[in-house]
Amino acid sequence: MRNLKLIIHREYLARVRNKTFVVMTFLSPLILVGMIFLVAYLSSLNTSAIHTIAVNDQSKLFENEFKDSKTLRFINLSGIPLEDAKLIVEEKEYSGLLFIPEKDTNVEMAKSVMFYGKESPALGILQEIERVITDKLTKRELISRGVDISQIESAETQVSIQIQNFEGQRTSKMSNYIKMFFGGAAGYLLMMFIIIYGNMVMRSVIEEKTNRIIEIIISSVKPMQLMLGKILGTSLAGLTQFAIWVVLGGIFITVAASVSGLNLASPPPMAQEGVDQMLSGEIQQLIVDVTNLPMGTLLVSFLIYFIGGYFLYSAIYAAIGAAVDSETDTQQFMIPIILPLMLGIYVGFFSVIENPHGSVSTIFSMVPLTSPIVMLMRIPFGVPWWELAASIILLIITNAGVLWLAAKIYRVGILMYGKKPSYRELYKWLKY
Repeated sequence: MRNLKLIIHREYLARVRNKTFVVMTFLSPLILVGMIFLVAYLSSLNTSAIHTIAVNDQSKLFENEFKDSKTLRFINLSGIPLEDAKLIVEEKEYSGLLFIPEKDTNVEMAKSVMFYGKESPALGILQEIERVITDKLTKRELISRGVDISQIESAETQVSIQIQNFEGQRTSKMSNYIKMFFGGAAGYLLMMFIIIYGNMVMRSVIEEKTNRIIEIIISSVKPMQLMLGKILGTSLAGLTQFAIWVVLGGIFITVAASVSGLNLASPPPMAQEGVDQMLSGEIQQLIVDVTNLPMGTLLVSFLIYFIGGYFLYSAIYAAIGAAVDSETDTQQFMIPIILPLMLGIYVGFFSVIENPHGSVSTIFSMVPLTSPIVMLMRIPFGVPWWELAASIILLIITNAGVLWLAAKIYRVGILMYGKKPSYRELYKWLKY
């Protein structure tokens, strides 16, 4: 046990004193916050841009149908020939020209509408134009068939379905998106931690093996203790780095928001005027949905699956590091590690969100290689306690088995030099 503590202490100090580790610890939050504000700034520029669309309507049906909005402005060029309208649009550099020909039937007109421009318009612009034309032609067809449009419009009734479970607890339509956000964030964060710090364990093993330091260390320490010490020491360094990221990220966001003039503490004036309305109805229900999430279960499960998932994959990373002589040789062994993680993310974002209690979601939340990600995404949707317990027990048992197998590979491979092993040779090492 004393040797294990010494190894953990040495690995921890070796990580946190590394210049690259220190630089990236303080630089990464700054880069991330800068990217967030850059994306937000570019998005605001994109949404604030005004697109001017010229309309050449030969049918005279849409003269007052296209209304200006915050991002769209329509110019009427219906009284001139099409070619002259094109020249005006090109000369004044409008976003495009909408041409509506005069046809006998609605079907012919709908098929003949053209949009001219240097570039393809944004999807939202096309959808808005199509909506206006579709509504107008539909009303025109109904009138031609003797239907009173005013009666149809007065008869339209908006339906808002209320959602409630059998215990009487109400939820909102956005409830699934809230659960998806919290579950997806937990699963994705765990995956990134495994990849980043698992690779750190592997590089540490390769470094010591390459420098032949391992020959001295292994003479006084058992391979199993050395491997566990590396995993624990690196994980503690990772947790330290993550904690610093959280603190610095909060500080940088606050400073950046104050410098850029954004007020994160309270809503803007327009939103402040209607704060009472926003806190009622659907918005208030969203707040209730967030408070009804099983936050305690999610946090405890995140800690358990974080430890279990990290140990599981770090043992594999350590075994790979012991089996090869350079980081380049590890590429052939990376696919078996990355595939389960990517599969877990894929199942989480496509199967869990669509059907969190379906057979696919349930099975992959039990498989130890994918359960740390998939189960975390399922928890916000509600998981029976026995499924959660079974998943954790399977993860613990698999951890013990993988650690034992990884230790056998580590024991043999740590002293092997000058040869890149195949999967068949790794299997032979398990029998030693």
